[in-house]
Amino acid sequence: MDKKIILTDKAPKPVGPYSQAVKVGEFLFVSGQIPIDPETGKIVEGGIREQTRRVMENLKAILEGAGYTFNNVVKVFVFLKDLKTFPEFNEEYSKYFGNEAPARVTVEAGIPKNALLEVSIIAFKEN
Repeated sequence: MDKKIILTDKAPKPVGPYSQAVKVGEFLFVSGQIPIDPETGKIVEGGIREQTRRVMENLKAILEGAGYTFNNVVKVFVFLKDLKTFPEFNEEYSKYFGNEAPARVTVEAGIPKNALLEVSIIAFKEN
């Protein structure tokens, strides 16, 4: 099996026994990202919009560290602390994808560190 661990200092370091991402063949599996600023190690201040931007920028950094972009994302898993924030989340989230948005699931869930959201993705890129 062609398995490679992805780690970039442009995204928050893992805070437990997991990798930022794992590349297997042409697939990239990215662990859930919460709105931690990689420079401070703290949750960003603000509401769902600010936290969504931080999460998406963290995901972008991991994708780029593995040689992928948001265009390669095929599946997104979204966990929101409160589904009432979905419209604002969706507005910020949509700025990161073009006309061909990936498949997605969104659920309400408890999030570590009292963050407002967590997002995980799967990307695919033909070599």
